[in-house]
Amino acid sequence: MTTDPALSEEEIARLADVVRLQPTKNKELQDAWGMESGSEVHQYLEGELSDYYYRDDNSLIRATPEAADLVDVEPGIEGGEENGGVPSVIRVPELESQVFAVVAGPEDRSESVVSVLNGIRGAFNADPPVEDVREALQSLRRKGVVEVIYRTVPTFRLAAQREAIDIEVTDD
Repeated sequence: MTTDPALSEEEIARLADVVRLQPTKNKELQDAWGMESGSEVHQYLEGELSDYYYRDDNSLIRATPEAADLVDVEPGIEGGEENGGVPSVIRVPELESQVFAVVAGPEDRSESVVSVLNGIRGAFNADPPVEDVREALQSLRRKGVVEVIYRTVPTFRLAAQREAIDIEVTDD
């Protein structure tokens, strides 16, 4: 890890969040940083971290390779080239790991957010809010390990075999 003397401790910490959460959206960073709006996140990124991030073809926020060198965290995803674009390793908070463990497999019928919530309740004796489960599914979708199937309501299933992806739980 090298450090950029032009970046404050707060900027380094927030840059680490971008590296760890990528690919991410303003809303995820807003929640992580305790900001009032996605607009405030955008202004911060442009004003303080513009040299260290970019938006991909889907407008998701990603860290530059230089950003990853500046912070002492592993990127949120690794691999994907050899697995049809699906990452081989993802680093996620505990709820996302629980969602990953119970969501339908790639050959199974996709399931609703409520069905995934019920799976978490049964497998982990936990009762997260349904909105948190929805956000976890969307985050896993952005990471490329869950796909959405649109029926009457959006439903979800894994994009690859569960065994093909290593899940590492972060402290968040």
